[in-house]
Amino acid sequence: MSGDNEKIVKSDAAWRADLSDEEYHVARAGGTERAFTGAYWETKVAGTYSCRCCGAAVFSSQDKFDSGSGWPSYTAPHSAEAVEEREDRGHGMVRTEIICAKCDAHLGHLFPDGPGPTGQRYCINSVCLSLEPEKGDEG
Repeated sequence: MSGDNEKIVKSDAAWRADLSDEEYHVARAGGTERAFTGAYWETKVAGTYSCRCCGAAVFSSQDKFDSGSGWPSYTAPHSAEAVEEREDRGHGMVRTEIICAKCDAHLGHLFPDGPGPTGQRYCINSVCLSLEPEKGDEG
């Protein structure tokens, strides 16, 4: 069966039709939600976080930690293949952008100031995620 490794490609109009204005602004146009406003920045529910645009698993609650930044933060992606990194030179900075490997949605940025074991902080916009709670931990 093909499909699992294939990129999801849609027109701009199709993405706009599928997403709210804020979801589109952040995930498809590289925006950022305001700190301490997203649905998941302080969530402690166990489960899998998927890309809001395509449903691919991108992060796990097992790797989530409170960074104090106001955005959900993770020490690692769900799998090595779940996300891709690319250079972001916007806003007068050089950062590492994190995108969904399946649909190229902008998820957030990677910083080298996280806790062990990786020392990485994947700082992700809540609006780009959907949480599927583990059975028995709906909140």
